Formats: sequence, C-alpha cells, structure tokens
Amino acid sequence: MSVLPLVFTSGWASGINAYAVVLLLGVFGATGLSDDVPESLQRPEILITAGVLFLCEAVADKIPYVDSVWDSVHTVIRPAAGAWVGALLAGQSGSLSDLAAGAIGGSTALASHTVKAGTRMAINTSPEPFSNFVMSTAEDLGVAGILTFAMFHPEAAAIIAGVLLLAGLLALFFLISRIRRFLRRRAQRREEKRLAARVGQPPD
Repeated sequence: MSVLPLVFTSGWASGINAYAVVLLLGVFGATGLSDDVPESLQRPEILITAGVLFLCEAVADKIPYVDSVWDSVHTVIRPAAGAWVGALLAGQSGSLSDLAAGAIGGSTALASHTVKAGTRMAINTSPEPFSNFVMSTAEDLGVAGILTFAMFHPEAAAIIAGVLLLAGLLALFFLISRIRRFLRRRAQRREEKRLAARVGQPPD
C-alpha cells in the first residue's frame, strides 16, 4: 500500500504541531503499533527532544500574542519538519520517492501552518484569552486523534485532513479583515515601543 495518505496526513499535522507528530509517530513505532515508522523517529533522544518541545509549544500556543510570535518562528520549522517526516516515511516504505514525499509533506505542512497562524491572528483581535486556549486544545486533540486514526485507516484520515485543510483555507479568506487588524495593532505596538525607547534616551 502506498504511504502517500500517511505522508499527506502527517504533513497536515506537522503544520499545526510538528513536535506532536514526531513524538506520536516515534511512540507508535517504538510500541509496535505501526511498521511504517522509521527507526530514526523511534530513537530515545528524538522522543525526549520532541516531548520537551511539545510541552513548550503546549504552553506558548495558549497565550495570546505569544502564540503568534511562536507561529512566526515556526514558519520555516513546521514545513521543514513535514518534509523531513514525509521523506522518512517514504524511505521506510519504498512505495514513494523521498523527494516526492518531502515535497508533499512540506507543502501540506506549509498550507496548514498558514491556516493556523492566520486563524490565531484573527483570534488575537479579541480581548479575551479563552479562545486561544480552546483553539489550541482543539488543535492538539485533532492532531493526536487524526494521526492515530491514520495508523489504522490512512486513506480515511487523509480525506479528513484534506477536508479540514480546505475548510481552514476558506475560513482564512473570511478572516482577512481581522488578520489585517491584528497586523495593524502589532505595528502600532512596535512603533509605540520605538518612540518610548527614543524618549528614554539621554540628549546628545
């Protein structure tokens, strides 16, 4: 069976929480739940590192504005992780070239990361912090649930991931005005900090 559905699903999940994907896949492989997971993802140091970074993301991702800063830092990391995991999965199965799997995993991760980051910008225009916590928790549970489902039903999981990705892109289109508002607020805060720092400087 082609590993393509699992590559697509893991790519989608990596764009949301790359560390959770590496951790879950490693655990699935180490416990024998799946033979499609390469040994490199099962190494103890990889599992420990992914676990620590997952905990860091679990905290940062639930704090307003901090989550957007975290997303900005991971604009490169998540697609790279999706490409890396996809290439490893392809190399393990031999049913898909590493280059093609990397391209699929990376591009899917970039798309889902864009949805995640844009949605958080829109949410951060709201003054209350609860939306961030609810959204982050739902994302974590969704990644864990769909990736686990993909271990046993990869094609169905890939369809679900595709539908969620399409729905997210459509929602992002309707949230553009709120995203612009977030960007204006962030630019205004930077300008205020710059002016405050200039006022605080001693005269020449």
